[in-house]
Order: sequence, then structure tokens, then C-alpha cells
Amino acid sequence: MKFDGGLKDLIKQAEKLKSDMDRIKNDAGETVVEASSGGGMVTVTAKAKGEIISVKIDPSAVSPDDAEMLEDLVCAAANEALSRGRKIMKDEISKVTGGMGLPPGLL
Repeated sequence: MKFDGGLKDLIKQAEKLKSDMDRIKNDAGETVVEASSGGGMVTVTAKAKGEIISVKIDPSAVSPDDAEMLEDLVCAAANEALSRGRKIMKDEISKVTGGMGLPPGLL
């Protein structure tokens, strides 16, 4: 069985795409995002790849009588920061794969 140059070209393109995707994931993953909740009482800073870098809490948000509110604010800010990071990753990957007709969620 003999393969023509078309298959070799396709394999080279796939390898380049994988390399580009790895580079973009690494580069975009280092992008820093920030989100706040409670009118800025809690601020979470994260990397787009999903790593929480810091959590800042305004002292006025710390109440021994309402720890649950503070927990909710931290969760809300963290989830928003991570959501923003996922969007950055998705947008950067779409730049490379755009127009390829890949199924959603494949990459």
C-alpha cells in the first residue's frame, strides 16, 4: 500500500496544530485574571489555566457572626475568575482552530 504526499501533508499539519495548541495553552494559561464579589469585598486573582494566585478580603467582610457570607463571597469571586480564565483559553484556542469545524469540547 502506497500513500501519496497528501497524507504526509495532513500528518505534518496535525503535528503543527498540536504544537501550536500546546504553545497557546501554555502562553494563554499564564494570563492573569481577577474577579471580585460583594462590591469588591473579596477579590480573587487567578491564572487562566485555573490556578488561584491570591485571595484578598476586605477586613469589613470578616465577621465572626457571618462566616457563611464570607465563604459565599470567596466562592463567587473564585468561580468568576476561573470562568474568565476558561474564556481566555477558549478564545485563544479558537484562533488556532477557527474554521476547522471541530466538534465543541474536542479541545
